[in-house]
Amino acid sequence: MLYRNEHPMDEGSNVQKKAARLRIFGRVQGVGFRYWTSHIAERLGVSGWVRNERDGSVTVECEGPEDMVDRFIKQVRQGPPGSRVDHVEITPLSPKGTYRRFSIEF
Repeated sequence: MLYRNEHPMDEGSNVQKKAARLRIFGRVQGVGFRYWTSHIAERLGVSGWVRNERDGSVTVECEGPEDMVDRFIKQVRQGPPGSRVDHVEITPLSPKGTYRRFSIEF
């Protein structure tokens, strides 16, 4: 179960941060994947962005408390109803703290 703002992103917090770029392949466009991803990120307190790619995949850049990013990635691997996630490529990134919210890029 997901709870809103389980770990708010506090500047002075000692929470271990994590960042990653995800490339999601499968039936992930035309099924509300970006909006669903944004909703999950907001509920978990994860910041970053999501966008559709020309090849039919979806790219996500996410950052937040390590445990919440791990939960976010687990959810993304499942996808929303109507989608089919075949494969997720994960590239670890260094947390920068530059994102204040999660956005949908067009």
